[in-house]
Amino acid sequence: MGPHPAVAAIRLAVRRVLTDILDDHGRAPGRAPHAQPPSPLVLVACSGGADSMALASALAFEAPRLGVRAGGVTVDHGLQAGSDLRAAEVASRLRELGLDPVESTAVTVGRGGGPEAAARDARYAALDAAAERHGATAVLLGHTRDDQAETVLLGLARGSGIRSLSGMAAVSGADGRYRRPFLQLDRQTARKACMVQSLPVWDDPHNADPAYTRSRLRHEGLPALEKALGKGVVEALARTAQLSRDDADALDAWAGRAEAGVRDADGRLECAALHDLPPAVRRRVLRRAAIEAGAPAGSLFARHIEEVDRLITGWRGQGAINLPGRVVARRQGGRLVIRQG
Repeated sequence: MGPHPAVAAIRLAVRRVLTDILDDHGRAPGRAPHAQPPSPLVLVACSGGADSMALASALAFEAPRLGVRAGGVTVDHGLQAGSDLRAAEVASRLRELGLDPVESTAVTVGRGGGPEAAARDARYAALDAAAERHGATAVLLGHTRDDQAETVLLGLARGSGIRSLSGMAAVSGADGRYRRPFLQLDRQTARKACMVQSLPVWDDPHNADPAYTRSRLRHEGLPALEKALGKGVVEALARTAQLSRDDADALDAWAGRAEAGVRDADGRLECAALHDLPPAVRRRVLRRAAIEAGAPAGSLFARHIEEVDRLITGWRGQGAINLPGRVVARRQGGRLVIRQG
């Protein structure tokens, strides 16, 4: 008798990702060890919640069958009393699953960009550092289709354009470090997998705290949409993410090719040439130029780029545009100058 359908689904998702990692690493399951590179190490980022515990258990099951070393990392954000003890407990559970190496790492969460963004930044910095310390090829993250739907809606609310509607990528980070096997699985599947395997899970109270935007969206916004529009909203939003990502990738590639043609011999952006580009391509060129000049990508919103775009499409002699990171954009002699002021 095979595993429960929920367990089978999460294991299959992890197996596919591990196979991709092996392909990227130049290894093949079944080939003699002396004929291929060393076995890669894959870490799972685990909070102790149902999604990441299901992911950890599937990694522990599939990794040895594919010749992959598997470890785990849990991050203590220090935002709740007893968080250090909870992190130690999660690390112990990961070791019981057979993962090695396993570590618990504490971070200090700043205040930049709001509590959710600051916690995310601290968490990814810690995961990057852990991957570097252990020489890990990849870090698996337990984001589900439900998380993807929430991310799409948050992007829609910000009005940040098609890239923000593309949600989370299945593969992201430097050299494809971060992998998200569960983006096609719903949250309930992960929770069911934990239940049938008797895996203890921890429900973070922040996930139900209405002070957090994502929590309100999860417990109020999405249920209201499903009540108004019917079931299937989450699946539709996840499909929108993939379609938007494909479109955004294509436009980014177009902008990359177009950029060389809108610069003069000195590398300055020519306003007339920019004006002739399709708006979606032109704004991408402007965004890239602003980031290259020092504007933080995470703080550069659509409204900033629209203001810079008006220096091209609605020139009336207006003054310089101030961008995040002390970057200034101004029009001078038919050229667009973007640099730190």
